[in-house]
Amino acid sequence: MTGILCATAAAAQPSPHGDGTVTFRYKNDSARNVQVDVQFCGRKEMKRDADGTWTVTLGPAAPDLYPYHFIVDGLSVMDPENPQFFPNEGFKNSLLEIPSQNGSLPHDIRNVAHGRLEYIHYYSKSLGATNQAVVYLPPRYMEDQQKRYPVFYLISGTTDTEEVYYKVGRVNYILDNLIADKQASEMIVVLPYGNPAKLLPTPPADSQPQTKFGGDVFSRDLINDLLPYIDSNYRTKADHNHRAIGGFSRGGNQALYNGLTNLDKFSYLCSYSSFTSTDIAGVYDNAAETNKKIHLFWLGVGTDDFLYGNARDYMEFLDKKGIRSVKEFTTDKFGHTWMNAKYFLAKTLPLLFNKKAAENAMKGAQPAPVATGREQQFTPGVMTRLFPRPIISPEYGEKGITFRLKAPEANQVELWCEMLPDERQTMVRDSDGVWTLTMSDYLFETFRYCFVADGTPVADPNNMLLSPDKGFKYSIADNPRSPFNFASMGDIKHGRTGYDVERQEAWYMSPLPPTPTIPAFIQLVPGENDTMESWFKLGGADAITDRLLADGKTKPCVITTSNLEFMQQSQMPQMPGFKIRTLRADDYPTWPQRRRALFRLLIEIGKEPAPSFGGFGGGFGGGFDQP
Repeated sequence: MTGILCATAAAAQPSPHGDGTVTFRYKNDSARNVQVDVQFCGRKEMKRDADGTWTVTLGPAAPDLYPYHFIVDGLSVMDPENPQFFPNEGFKNSLLEIPSQNGSLPHDIRNVAHGRLEYIHYYSKSLGATNQAVVYLPPRYMEDQQKRYPVFYLISGTTDTEEVYYKVGRVNYILDNLIADKQASEMIVVLPYGNPAKLLPTPPADSQPQTKFGGDVFSRDLINDLLPYIDSNYRTKADHNHRAIGGFSRGGNQALYNGLTNLDKFSYLCSYSSFTSTDIAGVYDNAAETNKKIHLFWLGVGTDDFLYGNARDYMEFLDKKGIRSVKEFTTDKFGHTWMNAKYFLAKTLPLLFNKKAAENAMKGAQPAPVATGREQQFTPGVMTRLFPRPIISPEYGEKGITFRLKAPEANQVELWCEMLPDERQTMVRDSDGVWTLTMSDYLFETFRYCFVADGTPVADPNNMLLSPDKGFKYSIADNPRSPFNFASMGDIKHGRTGYDVERQEAWYMSPLPPTPTIPAFIQLVPGENDTMESWFKLGGADAITDRLLADGKTKPCVITTSNLEFMQQSQMPQMPGFKIRTLRADDYPTWPQRRRALFRLLIEIGKEPAPSFGGFGGGFGGGFDQP
């Protein structure tokens, strides 16, 4: 596939050593200065050798999963050779894993049965658009079609996406391990997107969940749209005794507020490095009634967290009101970090949906620490420093797409996009060091792009859409007004996309009609530099199929990146007229061409008569149940 020449900026994955030290390498012939910023030790200078490779060895550090990035001539750059990255609306970090020696970390990937992850889209009346979430299903969910499960709604922090609690927080692996060791209940975990207004072309006026406690569009969507969708589409135990809610940072604020204002729906409440409003009618001044409704009220924070003072004050407030809560503190996980989030998660999962364990924890709870007056406090000034007003890029107007990058130290910045693979377009700098370019073409195409600053490829730091490539991660331009963008589709039915992280396979099943029918089977073969996610997150396989099916232009489909030879051998002889269609990404130079090829194939399927045969066993690997 045609792309930019990344030879000027390449790296080997970090090399952890047995003593806990780590060697970072980054090759960039044109860079003047390179640093690495890693969470266990901060920003450190790297040294360049004769062949242009910048190197530094840091540590030792405790085994864990740490975000890091390179700083190249003042610009933050992800590690172009590391497949693990931190999904976020803004900053772009790679992930360093220092493994434990004996599988002792809660998030270690052990040889146990693993659950599956499904990406869902659902129409939200609260949002007036289609929203998204990730759903974890426990390992045995597909085996017993009658069994129902409790549900844990788990919300990530400010600027995080719905993927963070599994790609960084590793809730799936933590829960897999706990279930295998019989230390946690089997449960469904729902990971909502905490800032859904960002999906819209024009955000609603009340879309400020990072500073507002409840009443916002996220809260309305959670209670009125997402919760009913989950109960309708999965085998849940739909009562307050079998629902939990929790979150990290802003997600903890959202979790506590929505949990406390809906105690008829949630009885397990968890806050990780957070706090919430002290003004909730009918909750804090009715301690006896509130305590009866809550099986577990769990609060954790690091003493070196910038939210520690606020979180401690909230714990003391609860104590004074007579509301019981479990409190836990850390001192060794670098403050407001996902090392803390994983630790707190591992501590609370065994307590969820286990009344006896939860009650024992509540009985053993200690009071809030006495204030010293030196606690860090979260103020508007801290908020402004941590989350400055973002630069909008890409910005879609009626006549074009405007790209922006703040790079005051750069001498030249160019835009590369796969629509013009052999041509870089020079951007213009303003007095604030912001480089800008507006493209008048390709307004409704979905394509990869990046900036090239003084020869260094850089993903757009203000675009949360990253191409899931094996190497350099390009940004994705995807107009929210496009007919194949989920947010603009209106109130239609959507299929579900499941990812099998163990076998590295993706499966999509479109919504089925009331009368069962035999779906068409499409095998999508990823390109040389693609992952199992590429055909969906960049190729739009699920979005295109949902739209065409809603318009009556195709038939129900199963789409997968898996090899379907077993289907050809076992199913096709029993199904006259049935065939498997295959599209190979490497047969098409660009993703817009791949998307059009899939579109044409789906239209062809819509024109064909349905195969006629006696029945279908349905035992394919990516099958979805019906609740």
